Amino acid sequence: MVAVFFVISGYALSLKPLKLIRSRRFGELGTTMSSLIFRRGFRLFLPTAISTLMIIALIRLGAYEWTRDFAYDDLYMRNVQEIHYERLNSTSEQLSDWGTEMFRFIHIWDWDSFEGSTAIDVHLWTIPVEFRSSMMVFLTLLGMARLTTVMRFVWLGVVMGFVYCSGRWEVLLFYCGMGLAEVDLVRGVGRRESLTGVFNGKEDEGVDGEGDLKRNGNGNGGRLGRVFWVGVSVLAMYLMSQPDQGGEETPGWVVLTSLVPSWYQETYRYWQSIGAVLMVLAVGRSPGWQRFFNSAVVQYFGKISYAIYLMHGPVMHTVGYAIERWMWSLTGIEGNMYNVGFVLASFFIVPIVIWVSDVFWRAVDAPVVRFAKWLEARCSIAE
Repeated sequence: MVAVFFVISGYALSLKPLKLIRSRRFGELGTTMSSLIFRRGFRLFLPTAISTLMIIALIRLGAYEWTRDFAYDDLYMRNVQEIHYERLNSTSEQLSDWGTEMFRFIHIWDWDSFEGSTAIDVHLWTIPVEFRSSMMVFLTLLGMARLTTVMRFVWLGVVMGFVYCSGRWEVLLFYCGMGLAEVDLVRGVGRRESLTGVFNGKEDEGVDGEGDLKRNGNGNGGRLGRVFWVGVSVLAMYLMSQPDQGGEETPGWVVLTSLVPSWYQETYRYWQSIGAVLMVLAVGRSPGWQRFFNSAVVQYFGKISYAIYLMHGPVMHTVGYAIERWMWSLTGIEGNMYNVGFVLASFFIVPIVIWVSDVFWRAVDAPVVRFAKWLEARCSIAE
């Protein structure tokens, strides 16, 4: 879920700088912040440039054509019809169009919703948002680096209040992650916590080396405390299920929807955002959740999470749609058989997405991280 990833991003990117701030290692902090800022653009935009170029190759090979009619068929696409990117007249024209889209994609100039997103893969709208919000977190960390712990929390609260009143839910979630990271450091949590499955994936650059957290049992409050945090996580999951549309008439959401301030941008993100913060808070304090997120399977999915994010779109628009069409031809789409066909198709599609993502992670994502570090070392002044 987008809101959860934004909280985790703020947490992961803030953790190592906050540890250096709290230990008053300001010289090392400058080096760390320089590294984070330099590598952030490569980490976010280079894999997306490669993944969208792969989509262009699929389009030129005709892989998008065999599902083009299906992608816009109201009989099957009953909820959201994603843009099925067009095939232009020539390869040179298609590549020129891709270059223009990528230039627009690296969008840092304003804060309008979905600015910088590309129709080549509509799922990538979060990447420019993440970049802009990351820069805000880095700037805030530097600005508050020499404050006392108490005053840093006070000023972060002031900043968060301003961001909230401005309706910038995405930046607010990054700041919430930043606040949760320092709360955990104040609590004395050690070197590796429950969220490393995600840290090892998309947000690894902020938590390498001593930036990692480690689970310890502090602060769980015994059995009663564990029950409490399980309850908080259940509440969080309910809030994260806020409907994108029709909340004012959805059972269980009528009252909550009416409580969303009228001035708040993207109102359907309001309770989702609160739920995301509560979920991350609860996971960091629940041994049960920590065991789950530290399991080998979840750790693996954490490593390939960014690749899954980048690959599920092109897989769905090619192989995925073809499998759905085939399955619905067997089950039909009348009544509940529509849902049956969808579920059966997922048994084939999900493993394919995982396999393609694993290949992309090994061939592109992990090498990009190493390349950014290598390039930084080659370009930097020796200390």
